[in-house]
Amino acid sequence: MNLPAPLPETPRLLLRRYTRNDLDALDQLNSNPEVMRYLGGVASREDTRQMLDERILAYYDQHPGLGVWATIERDSGAHLGFHLLNHIRGESYIQIGYRLFPQYWGRGYATEMTIALLRYGYTALALPRITAITALDNRGSQHVLLKSGLLRGADRDLPHPVYIPWGPLAWFERERGEWLAQMPPPAV
Repeated sequence: MNLPAPLPETPRLLLRRYTRNDLDALDQLNSNPEVMRYLGGVASREDTRQMLDERILAYYDQHPGLGVWATIERDSGAHLGFHLLNHIRGESYIQIGYRLFPQYWGRGYATEMTIALLRYGYTALALPRITAITALDNRGSQHVLLKSGLLRGADRDLPHPVYIPWGPLAWFERERGEWLAQMPPPAV
């Protein structure tokens, strides 16, 4: 299936589609207690397989241009984790998010690709608004979202069974025109 536009890249990072061959890498990510601290705890291999089949691979065809993509470091080819631009479960809202291995935290990778993915969503896909959610105590991710140009709104409870155990979530969003006016175009 053709994408509406090429996936975003940065000088240090690129995104690529996941395949079934990525189950082991995704399982390592989802079974890491540090990674999953604010995401409901570690996932079983079967839960990760289900995520890969239903929430990632099938989603590519159902929603062209949206998805969960492997975040790759250009120089080393290392799989750092993933970035996403997809529907919040049970909602019509499009969210941005990421999940990276701890050894890649603190290097600016999350912010760098989040900004590139926001620009892709607003320009290539012409999305009118992009949102994000985090656990209330996940200050690191909240900082990344603010640096990426999203604005913090009121906390929200989401009715989907996945989110109910988390209780209220920190809510971020931004309208296309506001974000594009604030964020300078990337240097060429």
